[in-house]
Amino acid sequence: MKKFNIFSCCLLALTFMATALTPQPPKDKASKRVEDLLAKMTLEEKVGQMAQVTLDVITQGESEYVSDEPLKLDDKLVKKALIDYKVGSILNTANNRARTPEKWHEVIGQLQQVATKETRLKIPIVYGIDAIHGVTYTAGATFFPQEVGQGATWNRELVKKGAEITAYETRASSIPWNFSPVLDLGRDPRYPRMWETFSEDVYLTTEMGKQMIKGYEGQNNEVGNPVRVASCLKHFLGYSVPGSGKDRTPAYIPEMELRERHIPAFKAAVEAGAHSVMINSGVINGIPVHANRDILIKLLREELGFEGVIVTDWQDIDNLFTRDRIAKTPKEAVKLAINAGIDMSMIPYNFKFCDYLVELVNEGEVSMDRVDDAVRRILTMKEKLGLFETPVTNYKDYPKFGSEEFEKAAFATASEAVTLLKNTDNILPLKKGAKILVTGPNANSMRSLNGGWSYSWQGEKVEEFAAKYNTILEAVQNATGKENVVYEAGVSYNEQGKYWEEKDINIDAVIKAASSVDYIVLCVGENSYTEKPGDLHDLNLSDNQLSLAKVLAKTGKPVILVLNEGRPRLISKIEQEMAAVVQLYLPGNFGGDAFAGVLFGDINPSGKLPYTYPMYANTLVTYDHKPSEEQAKMAGMYDYESDFAIQYPFGFGLSYTTFEYSDLTVSTKNLDPEESVTITLNVKNTGNREGKEVVQLFISDLYASVTPDVKRLRGFEKISLNAGESKKVSFTVKAQELAFVAKDLRWTVEEGEYAIQVGKLKETFNITKDKAYNTVDRIF
Repeated sequence: MKKFNIFSCCLLALTFMATALTPQPPKDKASKRVEDLLAKMTLEEKVGQMAQVTLDVITQGESEYVSDEPLKLDDKLVKKALIDYKVGSILNTANNRARTPEKWHEVIGQLQQVATKETRLKIPIVYGIDAIHGVTYTAGATFFPQEVGQGATWNRELVKKGAEITAYETRASSIPWNFSPVLDLGRDPRYPRMWETFSEDVYLTTEMGKQMIKGYEGQNNEVGNPVRVASCLKHFLGYSVPGSGKDRTPAYIPEMELRERHIPAFKAAVEAGAHSVMINSGVINGIPVHANRDILIKLLREELGFEGVIVTDWQDIDNLFTRDRIAKTPKEAVKLAINAGIDMSMIPYNFKFCDYLVELVNEGEVSMDRVDDAVRRILTMKEKLGLFETPVTNYKDYPKFGSEEFEKAAFATASEAVTLLKNTDNILPLKKGAKILVTGPNANSMRSLNGGWSYSWQGEKVEEFAAKYNTILEAVQNATGKENVVYEAGVSYNEQGKYWEEKDINIDAVIKAASSVDYIVLCVGENSYTEKPGDLHDLNLSDNQLSLAKVLAKTGKPVILVLNEGRPRLISKIEQEMAAVVQLYLPGNFGGDAFAGVLFGDINPSGKLPYTYPMYANTLVTYDHKPSEEQAKMAGMYDYESDFAIQYPFGFGLSYTTFEYSDLTVSTKNLDPEESVTITLNVKNTGNREGKEVVQLFISDLYASVTPDVKRLRGFEKISLNAGESKKVSFTVKAQELAFVAKDLRWTVEEGEYAIQVGKLKETFNITKDKAYNTVDRIF
């Protein structure tokens, strides 16, 4: 085996040297129509297909970036874009606001009319949108929890169903291309886009990503189906772990870590057939990813075998010049990015990219083969989407848009996301009719329930579009009667300022209101934000919110702390004084209703944390850490105050019933690296009501040539059990799935002992042959 691997590595290296200048285009997979079009196209027409501008560029308006309302296309600007510059793609909304399906149909229909009737080759445009938890920019669309909340459900079917509904409603909006899913890992709570990720864990992220792609594209990636869309994996690669924790700042990621953590979810998504990839806006190890040929060609194209479209993120080719300073001119930035493997530039505001790229090809700085390769991929995606036959879908053909059926699915997902983290003396669920004070800045806000990418980029326009849904306050009032609920905000967000700014601080009014109630529901967390505007300096809850919590705890009334946040804000200063803690994440339009159901026991909570909830700002450690993070105190020598300390562990979440695990068995105690082990156990609902339980399988490599993680998630199943009911749960794990990235940067299975943990049950088995398994040799 080793001889074969060494020979293969040498052979592959020689092959890559021979083809280093130009990636091999998938000519054998392109249709006759695509090849015929490509043969007819001028250089300018080809370059136009590689260009993508935002909608504001081609609308009527007083300035380049502001459109008139009501929204109208500017005929001259449309023709400049589609006829003069032959632009092949449009994205985004105008004026950063949602539109009705009727308006989308009107606008995109007009664009397709020009593209397919008035251009020389009649090639349709492809329209793209960030529909990340529902159709972000369509009024009346069904909104699901943000990805982190979907990860908290640990329910594959719910994630798939949500993606199916989003695809349906995206097509109902006449849009066939969705910039989702996010497959970055949420491993740093400082990171402002953590809520766009599924989990800190590789396996959970990979599983949910595959389900979302199936939902968007269909089981067999039939994206030409008018209820399916092309998915776009983002942000390739390592985007979510910048050293500072702030968006679009440099990351330093050893290749061993890059391969072990950040590649697997993208690899699985490529194998699942995703049609496009969006690139990391940042810098890894000193090199902007948009100019990193090793990542885009050697890794993504050649090693992972991705054949679809590679699109930039917003204005990121320009950033190679303006921000990252590896290009001396904007024109050189275009050369670097296109030669590195970029197919389509999200420009988004002008047409200079087109001028520069035409010049670069004519000057021999970018080859025509590289341009043909990019255009072939773009045209192939358009063809697979069915755009040549049906350039624009019609909202009238989508009667289920915003339907009760779809809303029930969103409610179910929000309900299963709710995670009960603390429940002292089983204080929850509350009895209906009890007197309750609802307070806190998140108590009466649809904006904070939905988060960013909701009707607008930062989510600040939510209240305008979501009036028919219930805030936490309204949902609690509906569940138990308005006469039983008192409301005082105590602290409110300053909606005219930055997302974190607060005003109307009136804690005295809250204390007075608390005197007449039995329980206090304190709703804290964050206002909506996304990307760089969400950068922060302090991970603690705001001083005002912490003060409110401390004062309410002193009233002697039980306080139920409700967390409505995009990332785990630190609560260690107040957590011990709270009677219960409930995490909502960013649950979408039905988050208030889901919480009320949990509060009064109509819903049995089943969410589990998809990340490790930190206790302190200097203990931001994930569950799959190295053993040295847990060094015990050494009496008489050191007091390890910095030892591993967390608020709640990864995968944790309480229920209103209890579950008992028993009879853990393994099919074999010794297996070869080419074999599998089956792990079986019995799970029983020992409580008095139905409940859902997430059975989590962790496996630890006890000793290895590279320090192993203390444990890794290797399987999970969510099951539903009636009171007293038992079920057998089985996991089959291939030895190869226990591989790690070794010092030679290849995936390796080593001999030795492995420990299994499911709940409190433990067992072991052995892999008996050393280094008998390696994957395809390292390319990147």
